[in-house]
Amino acid sequence: MNILIVEDEARIAKRTERMTRDVFGNTIRSLTHIDTLHEALKFIEGNSLDLVLLDLNLNGDDGFDLLTTAVSESFHTIVISAYKDQAIAAFEYGVLDFVPKPFNRDRLEQALNRTIANEKTATNPVKFLAVKKRQRIQLIPIKDVLYIKGAGAYAELFLANGNKELHDKSLEKLEQLLSYSFERIHKSYLVKMSEIREIIVKSGSKYRAELKNGTRIPIGRTKYKDIKAKWF
Repeated sequence: MNILIVEDEARIAKRTERMTRDVFGNTIRSLTHIDTLHEALKFIEGNSLDLVLLDLNLNGDDGFDLLTTAVSESFHTIVISAYKDQAIAAFEYGVLDFVPKPFNRDRLEQALNRTIANEKTATNPVKFLAVKKRQRIQLIPIKDVLYIKGAGAYAELFLANGNKELHDKSLEKLEQLLSYSFERIHKSYLVKMSEIREIIVKSGSKYRAELKNGTRIPIGRTKYKDIKAKWF
């Protein structure tokens, strides 16, 4: 794993690093600490990462300026902050977890383990998905996303207006973040359950979900019973 810690308090950064090494052990390929917003943005742009641990107050700079960029990337982001009132907003942007300061080992370990256990975030609805445009980040409201298709290491967002956007996160990572309203109905698809109009059964044990806009998406054989039960 390649991990970045963005924290302006040296003592907390060292403690976070020590606990992170204890949890991930020899699976860590690189672990970098940066204490400024500007340097962190530069590092993210130039390096491949699996996880960012982010403070929201960096020497007076607003960590949300970095958060929007971070959540548009392929990696997961965990916020570690004393500003508990910002937790809801952080989750809405698509962080995997929010660890309030002061934190103990168990709480940080719980958050770190979520990155490797694929534990879902069912209780903290994401409201936006941030996608990278040429020179900016665009926030796509979740309410506008009908379904998501896996595209290798990326994912394609299919929107209500007919547009399609590419997200740097994989389908697996998005499934973790969006489990409160989307279901993995097929190895290649996440679908918003409220958009399913009909479940169609065809000969040969083939199943389809027809959405309200008429789009038909395959349902995996092993997922059919579970999806049908949740839909009803």
